[in-house]
Amino acid sequence: MRRATFPVMFALAVLLSTGVSAMAQSADPWLGTWKLNLAKSTYSPASLAPKSQTTKQTASQDSVTATTDGVDAQGKPLHTDITYKFDGKEYEYKGAPDPKTTRIYTRISDNTYQWVSKVDGRITTTSRVSVAADGKTRTIVTTGRDAQGRAINNVTSWDKQ
Repeated sequence: MRRATFPVMFALAVLLSTGVSAMAQSADPWLGTWKLNLAKSTYSPASLAPKSQTTKQTASQDSVTATTDGVDAQGKPLHTDITYKFDGKEYEYKGAPDPKTTRIYTRISDNTYQWVSKVDGRITTTSRVSVAADGKTRTIVTTGRDAQGRAINNVTSWDKQ
């Protein structure tokens, strides 16, 4: 009877540690699918506001992948994606309106992170992402200048799907 107890206890310990690891990865409140709420968002300049956007963020080990689909301000389909880590390194932002766009991600707290966008190696904008305590909404505040030199001051609201 005692011999059977050890393998059962070992298997249970492995199962529990795997479950805790998976729960820790999914604990980031910004993971999941988010739909842009245009009615609660403000864009400056307003002419750059997209018609729609949905972003899906998933985690794999220590990386996050964000894929966005929607319709841009001119009515054209948009598709972007980026895989990044919170390590201060630059990551290519594929499908960005400006070629040679990279982002640097920094975790600020459990519910907040930011990214700095660069175009051709020059910092253009900073975006701070905050997820509400209930996990149902997130707000992204973006400030700076785009690659064309226009002042950017956007506050976007997103609903968890």
